[in-house]
Amino acid sequence: MPVARRRVLAAAAAAPLVASALGGTSAAAEPARPTGAYLVGRGIADVTGPAAENGMMGYSMPQQQTAGIHLRTLARAFIVADGDKRIAFVTAELGALFQSVHQGVLRKLAETHGGLYTEQNVLLNATHTHAACGGDSHYAAYDLSILGFQEQTYNAVVDGIVEAISRAHDDLKPGTLNLGRALLTDASVNRSRSAFDLNPSADKDHFPLAIDPAVTVLRFAQGGRDVGAITWFATHGTSMTNENRLISSDNKGYAAFAWEQRGDDFVACFAQTNSGDMSPNLNLAPGSGPTDDEFENTRIIGDRQFRAAKRAFDAAREQLGGAVDHRMCFVDMSKVTVDGRFTPDGEQHSTCTAAIGVSMLAGSREDGPGLPIPEGIRNPFLDWLGGADAPVPAGLADAQAPKPIAVPFGAMKPYPWCPEVLPLQLIRIGQLHLVAGPAEYTIVAGLRICRAVADELGVPLENVLMQGYANAYSQYVTTPEEYDAQQYEGASTLFGRYTLPAYQQEFTRLAAAMRSGKPVPPGPTPRDLRGKLINFQPGVVFDDKPPGREFGDVLTEPANRYRRGEQVSAVFVTGHPKNDLRRGGTFAEVQRQVDGGWRRVADDRHWSTKYSWARSGVATSTATITWDVPDNAPAGRYRIVHHGDWKNGWNGSINAFTGTTQTFVIT
Repeated sequence: MPVARRRVLAAAAAAPLVASALGGTSAAAEPARPTGAYLVGRGIADVTGPAAENGMMGYSMPQQQTAGIHLRTLARAFIVADGDKRIAFVTAELGALFQSVHQGVLRKLAETHGGLYTEQNVLLNATHTHAACGGDSHYAAYDLSILGFQEQTYNAVVDGIVEAISRAHDDLKPGTLNLGRALLTDASVNRSRSAFDLNPSADKDHFPLAIDPAVTVLRFAQGGRDVGAITWFATHGTSMTNENRLISSDNKGYAAFAWEQRGDDFVACFAQTNSGDMSPNLNLAPGSGPTDDEFENTRIIGDRQFRAAKRAFDAAREQLGGAVDHRMCFVDMSKVTVDGRFTPDGEQHSTCTAAIGVSMLAGSREDGPGLPIPEGIRNPFLDWLGGADAPVPAGLADAQAPKPIAVPFGAMKPYPWCPEVLPLQLIRIGQLHLVAGPAEYTIVAGLRICRAVADELGVPLENVLMQGYANAYSQYVTTPEEYDAQQYEGASTLFGRYTLPAYQQEFTRLAAAMRSGKPVPPGPTPRDLRGKLINFQPGVVFDDKPPGREFGDVLTEPANRYRRGEQVSAVFVTGHPKNDLRRGGTFAEVQRQVDGGWRRVADDRHWSTKYSWARSGVATSTATITWDVPDNAPAGRYRIVHHGDWKNGWNGSINAFTGTTQTFVIT
């Protein structure tokens, strides 16, 4: 494993949730596999994109461009094999897992692993942090605020995910899997309560607090040694606001960091479920709740998830046994005829061409309202696409009603601005079933899908999880009742009022195939848009340094002495971070002197550090590195080291450099 971790600490156990088994023949009613019958492996890799002048994915604000790193974004992979079949599960700390990335990862896996990992058994998903690099989609809607397709970001994400899967593959060993559960009620709030309240009592009664408090943990062990965990919990990755410019994995990233710091080579993955209407901003305002400091909120909400996950992990008594299985197909979600048994009125209905509603443009007031581009300011990528004033096709307004259409994404030319042929996947690991969908599902939307799948499979509802943000991205899915409210989530439900019933129907079809042991037709092939989009974000022409200075020179030295709890700061002459993303490496180090040598104690994937980049001239720039001295930092001598790269304007060569501060003492 590439990242060293300290030993996992013990925590108080929590009693597992209890659920009643549903009727029918259980798809998991096979003899439990003996200990060691599974092969399990885990891997971790860096997917951080350009740390400067790259638009962030999530808030759709062109002015929110990266300007440094607080927490690097990582991909965590787990592989489970039962001798007959295997699955690869990856959670990446990204705003979304786009179909372009899904396609790119599968192409690379085919090159390195042949037919071992395919679209059928690979499940890719995102944590939905709003502070990661964007521009890795092949669809215009998700590249507009990024000013086009960013190849550096795309390559970092694809390469990092493939590396994580390959490391998990190389790590495969006989192991065991255990399931644990807990409740967490102070890390989320319903940001669309008025829409939630329109649902029938049978749905609302399942969530008496109007949140989904369920924490589900899959505990991985090899040879009796705990090596990793996947934790599922529903809350948005929006603790960091749209004012932030530092790359961050947000609250789920902090939860993973907090756990991994306590165990050697332990991989802690924090995945989403049905978090479409779940906000971490407990005061229902951006950057507010439980405090008014976005960094502190990120830490607190992340720490609460970590502690709940650890309780579930320690209480994981249910050992998984039975087969590993999978079903996957592509569905054109704009053309689904939905049977009446899945619709509220019992009548047949259809989905329709994708469109967004007017209230979607305003954004979510609770997590970060959108800011329309002012008159006179133009987006060159939007102009290249022909503008956003395409006429609404005849009949689409009626099909999307009661949504007032703002932009008909699916009718834009020359290509739709969002995918309509989408991957739907059902994964089984013993008793546990993951319903992998390419959208943000509200808690009631996820509940209805899980109920339909559990009923078809004949398994307990608690053993079916909605895995959102999976394998592609197509915005939101609300219930028909929530859709009628046309809140932000309903306006962002692309394929009309019957989008959710269509998902219920299609996932039930996958469940029926899994239960009967039959294959499913692959469905239509999604389009491949490689080479069809362009980039209007300027690149690096050359780097320069101030007169009399060299790259890596320290402009501002740390003080001679600090105490625990204080912040150390240093400023360096630097080059543009796009010259080398240093993926798998670092721009910043804090080193401590030990036995006459220097040992790294923190870098730019640590919570205590911040690496900030800023232009100081047309081609000159500075790097500011800060370190918040931890309360448990050993007394001694320390220094800050900056690694960077500069571009030669004459020949275009990229040259690495390192700068080092004077030493300082922690007392």
